[in-house]
Amino acid sequence: MLTATASPTILSREPRPRALETWICRAACRALPTELFFPAGELDDQAVEQAEEAKAVCAACPVRVACLEFAIATNQPYGIWGGVSTSERRSIRRRRQADRRRQAS
Repeated sequence: MLTATASPTILSREPRPRALETWICRAACRALPTELFFPAGELDDQAVEQAEEAKAVCAACPVRVACLEFAIATNQPYGIWGGVSTSERRSIRRRRQADRRRQAS
């Protein structure tokens, strides 16, 4: 999910890593309205429907994994990134942290 309002860091004038530019250019959401990927809340019917619509776009996206990994690595606090909601990303982060702790023991 990529737009100027979604993440100012991504579209700033600062140089970006080449790999980031590559996946951004290929994102299925690139030409879609930003609002689609930022539902107001996660629980009301309209927000759930909007999130499902955004996730459907992500499901067919060739860079879904790169987008999700970017959102996790940069702690994106809002929106659907890589087909995953904010709360789903928190769960992924917690699982990964628990796995790392287990492996370190």
